[in-house]
Amino acid sequence: MLNRHTAIPRLDICTLSDYKEDDLMISRLSDYLRDHQNLIFPHRHSFYHLVFFTDGEGRHTIDFQSFDVKRNQIYFMVPGQVHAWHFEGEMKGFVINFSGTFFQSFLLRPDYLESFSFLDGVTEDAVLNLDNALAGDVKGLFEALITQSERDGNMQIDMIRLILLQIFITIEQGHPHSSRLLVPLQNAVVRSFLKLIEAHFVNKRLPGDYAELLNVSPNHLNALAKEHLGKQAGEVIRERVLLEAKRLLIMPELTVAEVAYRLNFNDNSYFTRFFRKYAGITPEAFRLNSISN
Repeated sequence: MLNRHTAIPRLDICTLSDYKEDDLMISRLSDYLRDHQNLIFPHRHSFYHLVFFTDGEGRHTIDFQSFDVKRNQIYFMVPGQVHAWHFEGEMKGFVINFSGTFFQSFLLRPDYLESFSFLDGVTEDAVLNLDNALAGDVKGLFEALITQSERDGNMQIDMIRLILLQIFITIEQGHPHSSRLLVPLQNAVVRSFLKLIEAHFVNKRLPGDYAELLNVSPNHLNALAKEHLGKQAGEVIRERVLLEAKRLLIMPELTVAEVAYRLNFNDNSYFTRFFRKYAGITPEAFRLNSISN
């Protein structure tokens, strides 16, 4: 149950890490859970976060979508996403947290991480159940990360970067993409459209606003969104606004009116109509359900 009197915490790596680094944390899952038992409550991160389950039961939630824990399951979260854990019994596996700048000095392409299907911020793409062969390879790489994290030396961090990238590439090559193909990430306009939504969704709600920024016609943008994302451009924008509304509504110190204000709605009644139409529930009911679950 979420504490009604506290805000949803936003965590930084340095507050969690036994590794004593501001941009990296490597741990076995059992140790991580023992040291940070409060993380069962909904919280968000300022960093990338991935967990590989090798044993255990329960469920976890990412941006209000719930998943049953399975052996050989791995999930990836990007900064800003909200999640919670509800585990049963002893959990085994690995946890890696790394900052958005961890690979910055290592890669020539600043958008390289975006080429991985599971790091696109889409929850359905981010929870993967690996087959036994792939899971065995991945587990070996995680063990190598643990070993490297316990060593000293000026090449240690670069080796950790290499192994972590090897994990990403091994999973990308070895796991089928069930949610959607990587076409959006290969299309420059769609990729820029998604980035612009992330930066401007509070103040820009119309496809025409983004078409102007992208120097394309609204019809062309809509056609690209439909082709590559399977949705109208306006729907993509609305879904991002709705997701942020849900994230804010589980912050109990904010009233519904304050959430509406933060999202630049003209008044609370308009926000309530918007939320009910696209979420199928009122903001108050959504908040009550989130607190009671």
